[in-house]
Amino acid sequence: MTELITGAMGTLLPKLGELLTKEYKLQKGVRGEIMFLKAEMESMQAALLKVSDAPIDQPPDNQVKIWAKAVRDLSYDLEDSIDRYMVRVDTHEPHSFMGYVHRSLNLLTKGKIRHKIGVDIKGIKSRIKEISEQRDRYKIDNIGSKPIGPTVDSLRLSALYDNAADLIGIEEKSEVLLQMLKDGGELSEKQLKMVSIAGFGGLGKTTLANVVYQKLKPQFDCCAFVSVSLTPNMKKIFENLLNQLDKKNMNIGKDNWDQEQLIRELREFLQNKRYLIVIDDMWDKTAWKIVKRALIENEYGSRVLATTRNLDIAKEVGHVYQLESLSIVDSRKLFYQRIFGGEEKGIPLQLDQIATSILKKCGGIPLAIVTIASLLASKEGNTNAYEYWSMVYQSMGSGLQNSLDDLRNMMRILSVSYYDLPPHLKTCLLYLSLYPEDYKIETTILIWKWVGEGFVKKEHGKNPYKVGEHYLVELINRSLLQPAYIDSNKIVTSCRVHDMVRDLITSFSNDENFLTRLGDQQLVSVPSKFRRLSLQTSNGEVIQLPTESLSHVRSLTVANSAFSLLPTLSGFLVLRALDFSGCREVDDDHLKDICNLFHLRYLRLHQTSVKKIPREIGNLRFLEVLDMSDTELKEELPSTFVRLTQLVLLDMPKGIICAVPRLIPSLSSLSFLRIAVETLGEEDLQVLGSMPSLSDLDIWVNDPRKGRDGRLIIDNGYRFRCLTKLSIGGRTDDMELVFTQGAMQQLRTLKLCFRVRDIMRQYGGLGLENLSSLEHVCVQTISQDMAEDNAVSSAILKSLNMNPNKPTLEVKNILSELILQLKDIIKDLSKLSPQMQNELSLPAWLRHEHSGF
Repeated sequence: MTELITGAMGTLLPKLGELLTKEYKLQKGVRGEIMFLKAEMESMQAALLKVSDAPIDQPPDNQVKIWAKAVRDLSYDLEDSIDRYMVRVDTHEPHSFMGYVHRSLNLLTKGKIRHKIGVDIKGIKSRIKEISEQRDRYKIDNIGSKPIGPTVDSLRLSALYDNAADLIGIEEKSEVLLQMLKDGGELSEKQLKMVSIAGFGGLGKTTLANVVYQKLKPQFDCCAFVSVSLTPNMKKIFENLLNQLDKKNMNIGKDNWDQEQLIRELREFLQNKRYLIVIDDMWDKTAWKIVKRALIENEYGSRVLATTRNLDIAKEVGHVYQLESLSIVDSRKLFYQRIFGGEEKGIPLQLDQIATSILKKCGGIPLAIVTIASLLASKEGNTNAYEYWSMVYQSMGSGLQNSLDDLRNMMRILSVSYYDLPPHLKTCLLYLSLYPEDYKIETTILIWKWVGEGFVKKEHGKNPYKVGEHYLVELINRSLLQPAYIDSNKIVTSCRVHDMVRDLITSFSNDENFLTRLGDQQLVSVPSKFRRLSLQTSNGEVIQLPTESLSHVRSLTVANSAFSLLPTLSGFLVLRALDFSGCREVDDDHLKDICNLFHLRYLRLHQTSVKKIPREIGNLRFLEVLDMSDTELKEELPSTFVRLTQLVLLDMPKGIICAVPRLIPSLSSLSFLRIAVETLGEEDLQVLGSMPSLSDLDIWVNDPRKGRDGRLIIDNGYRFRCLTKLSIGGRTDDMELVFTQGAMQQLRTLKLCFRVRDIMRQYGGLGLENLSSLEHVCVQTISQDMAEDNAVSSAILKSLNMNPNKPTLEVKNILSELILQLKDIIKDLSKLSPQMQNELSLPAWLRHEHSGF
C-alpha cells in the first residue's frame, strides 16, 4: 500500500520539489533547508519500500515496524505543514509566503499562524536525526527476521492435498478440465496445448490440477509438477523440472549449471517427448515467460497446466478455466462431511444458526470451510460445542492475529494475494475496509473516492478516473474484488469484497491504524491519532473524540445513522476527503462550515438537504471532486465557483434547471460534468465545447426546443476536443438533434435518453454515421412494446452500418432494468442472516434466495 508503506511520501516529495521551483522565489537558505528535507525523505522512502519487500514468511520485527511508523507519521506532519503554506499562497498573500516559510523553516516559529502550523524546521530536523539514528541502530537496510512458522508454500500444499477426493465437485471440475486439454480436433491434439486454472486463494486450484495430473500421467512419456510461488528461484524450478522429467539422469550434478544451460537441457530432453507439466502457483508474467522458454513446441501432443490467482497471467498461459467458489448447497455438504462424516447425519438444531453464519463468512472457499470444519469436528459431542463454535466464528474476523493456529495459517495462505500487490493497489484494496460486510459498492463512486483520497497516481496524458478504472480491473483480475453487476459492455458497475478478504484487510487496517471506524463492533478502542475516520452507526453511546485527534484526520466518511456522532467540523484542520452522502441532516449551514475546510480535495454531498452553494465555495481551491447529485439545490452556481480551477468532477442534481453556466469554461481541469439545463442551444454548445479537458458529459435538457425553431445541429464548429463520452436526455420528445461531418471527433460512447424513434421517423436519422471515432451507442427506452424497441434498433443500425467504425448498439429498456435491479435487491435480502431478516420484518417470500419472483 503506497500510503500504508510510505505514508504521505507519494504526495509529499512532489510538493517539496514544487517548493524548489522558481515560482516560489525562495531565498537561498530556505531552498537549502527544503533540499535537505527532500533528500532525507527520499532516502527514508527507499528504506520503507525495502521494509515492505520483506518475505511474507519473514516479516520485519517490531523494532523495524516502530521505525517505519515514525517515518510515516513524520511524512504526514510535514505534508500537513506544507499544505498550510500552500493555502496561504492561494489566499492572495504570495508576498508574505517567502517570509512565512523562512520563519517557519528557519528553526524558530515566531508566532501562532492560522490553523496552528506545528512543524518547524528545528523540530523536523530533530525528528529526522532521531529516526536516522534508529535506522542505523535497527539495521533497517539489512532486514532479516526469523521465520514465524511453516512457510506459506508448505501450508498451502498440505492444506490442499489432504483428502482431495473428498472435496465436493472435484470430479466434475476435473472432467471439464480434461475436456479443455483435449478439445481442438485431430490436428490440435498433436500440438502443444496450454490451459490455466484461475481463481482466488483457497478455492482448490492446486488440488484440482493434481487430480487432473494424476489422471493424465499414464498417457505421457514424462511428467512433472512444480510450484513457482510468490518469490521464485528459477534455477531451482528448472532443476526440479529436469529431475522429475528425466529420472534416469536425476543424480547428474547440475549445481554448476546456470539458468540458460538448464533451459537448453530441458528443451533438448523434451524435443521428442510427449510431456505433461503442471506449473503451480504462478504470480508473475515475467516468471511465466521464462518458464515458457523451456517448454518446446513439438508435434507429440504435449500438455501444460498452470494455476494462478491472477486472471491476466492465466490469459498469458492460454485457455482459462475460472474456478468459482462453492454454492451454498455444496458448501454445506463439505461442512457436514468434515464434521460429521456425511451430510445425512446433519447438524444439531442448536448449532444450525451459527453454522449458517460460519458458512456465509467462508463464502464458498473450500480451504476456509475445511479449516473451520476440522476445528469444529474436534469438539463434536462436547456439551460446550455451541460456545466453542461461537468462539471460532468470532475468531474468523481477527485476521493474522488469530489465537487459533489453524485459522491464522489459513489467513496467511489467503494473504499472499495481498502481499503480491504493488503498493498503490494495496492502498486501494485496504480502503475497502471502509465498507460494511456484504455491501454492494458502486465502482464509479469508489474510483472517484480513490482519486479524492490521493491514491491514484497522476499519469501524464491520462485522466485520473481512467487510471483508477485500471486499478479496479487489476484487483478483479487478481480475484480480490468480486463483480456484483456487469453491464452489456462487460464493464463492472458494482462489486463486493469477499468476507474473508474483508476480514483480512480490516485486520491490516486496524494493525496499521489506516482507518478508524466508530460505531463498528470490531473497534475495541479509539487510537490517540488517526488519519482516516468513518462514522458508521450510532447505538446511542456518546463517543468523545479529543480535538487533538481530529486535527490529523485527512478523510471523514459519515453514515446517516451515525450523524449524531459527528464532532464540530472546525476541528478537522487538514481534512482532504469528506463524504456526507445520505446524511439528510446536512444543510446549508453545514456547507458554509465545510467551505472553511481549505484542504478539501473530495466532497460528496449526495442525497443531503443542501439547497444553496454559498459564495465561500471559492475557498476550496484544491477541490477536485464535487458531487452534489440528488440534493435539494435550487440556485445556480455563485460567481466564486470560478476559483475551483483544480476541479475534475462536477456532478449536479437534475432538480436545478438553469442555463449552461458561463463560468464553466474557466474550470480548465474539469473532465467529468453532469448537469441539468433549461434548454440547449448553439451558445450553450459553444460554452461546453470550449472546455479544454471535458471528456465525459452527461446533460439533461428540460425543454430542448426552447429558444430555437429547427433542429439542433452539432457540427465541427463546437470543439469538444477531448470529449469521449456523451449522455444526453430530456423530459420531452423534442430533442431533435443531428450530428454532421466532423462533429465531436473524439467521441467513442454515446448514450441517448429520449424518444429516438420519433426523431428517426421524422428526420430519418441522427447523423451517427458522421461520428468518426464512435464505438458504442446506448439507447434508453421506456416502452412496454417489444416491437417498438425492435423498430428503434433497426433504424439506428442502418445509420451505424454506414459508420466506418461499425459501432455496437445497445437498446436498454428502463422498465426491464428496474425489474432486474429489484430482483437483485430481493436476492441480497434473502442472503441476510435470519436474525437480520427478523429485525427488518421481511415477509416469508423474501427470506429464500430462490423465491418465485
